[in-house]
Amino acid sequence: MPYFFIHTQEKKLSKIFVTGMGAISAIGNSVAENRTALIEEKSGIGKLTLFASAYADKRPCGEIKISTTSLKEKLSAHEPGVTRTTLLALHAFEEAIFDSGLNAEELGAPDTAFINATTVGGMCLTDELYHDANKTEDGSPYLSSYDCGSVALYIRDRYKIGGIVNTINTACSSSANAIMYGARLIHHGLAKRVIVGGTDSLAKFTINGFNALHILSPELCAPFDKDRKGLNLGEGAAYLVLEREQDIHNRQPYAQLTGYGNTNDAFHPSSISEQGDGPFLAMQQALHVAKIAADKIDSINAHGTGTENNDETESRAMLRVFGSPPAFASTKSYIGHTLGAAGAIEAVYSVLNIYRQEIYPSLQFKEPIQSTLLEPVLNYKKMQVNHVMSNSFGFGGNCTSLIFSKA
Repeated sequence: MPYFFIHTQEKKLSKIFVTGMGAISAIGNSVAENRTALIEEKSGIGKLTLFASAYADKRPCGEIKISTTSLKEKLSAHEPGVTRTTLLALHAFEEAIFDSGLNAEELGAPDTAFINATTVGGMCLTDELYHDANKTEDGSPYLSSYDCGSVALYIRDRYKIGGIVNTINTACSSSANAIMYGARLIHHGLAKRVIVGGTDSLAKFTINGFNALHILSPELCAPFDKDRKGLNLGEGAAYLVLEREQDIHNRQPYAQLTGYGNTNDAFHPSSISEQGDGPFLAMQQALHVAKIAADKIDSINAHGTGTENNDETESRAMLRVFGSPPAFASTKSYIGHTLGAAGAIEAVYSVLNIYRQEIYPSLQFKEPIQSTLLEPVLNYKKMQVNHVMSNSFGFGGNCTSLIFSKA
């Protein structure tokens, strides 16, 4: 089938392992804090307190309760024009490279790549952007930050990363695609190790935009529930260190990245086709690359935004792929939809599923969608987990599925 053709030249591929992780979200400032909140079923979604918005009392969000000023101090990031999006990225990036034990020499090597993802980038400064676009004198210190590539460039310069540096923006599938792209760099011999992930901060640009689409929920989001009212936006960042098997040396891998697939159903600018063709093909392709049967997947970290379109179409796609889907849940019910960071944060959660042999539940679910009758996992549980699928679906039908397996 045509959507498999891109893999026909990848033979005798090196195994790729996750050797480091870092994350910050509304439920924690580290991977460990995130895991604790997931186990304790504590949502970080609520009223905005640090971000000025006309919707602060009307649209709950997954806000990180650390001010931008505090982040600058904590990270010693005082350069002009550094935005909150970059600060969140820096926070998670530093945890990931510390966790993996990467040193300055390795970071500066020409075979170390950095692939970042973001949808908002420096446009989190919506008011400054508007002001800069409408004045004639020299612009503000943030002019160079409005480009989505500014986050990756800042981290590249700060850590003197010596290999390929790139930015991916495919809306909500951005950081899942960054992970897939990083794996392909390794498979094609263009890198030995790649730091992959994404970042996004809350912004008027996205809150107002998603509200205009009438898909922001006035309540805590309830993924896969028949009475779901929409999504909650969130902010955060996460990065994973991917390395070839022969280069991990004494590092203890968390999991192996075994499968990935990206497709585009090109159905609608902001919706998936009724039968979930894009998600179906992405999941099918990831299974093909991983060389495992559908019944080997133990759990799915679903895209699960809580919108009318996504949850029903993703459910139908899972039914098409699996017949009877395995345990699945949406962790967006804890942190909101973090856009360009979502795929990476949820990849971290998927790796934790495997490394800790545990499954995290969905929150706010009461009754299943009548057309599919699928119910997500509702309680934290320990269980054998060998293979986890993580789904990320973006605007325009850009759909990506990743598969992580026990190391």
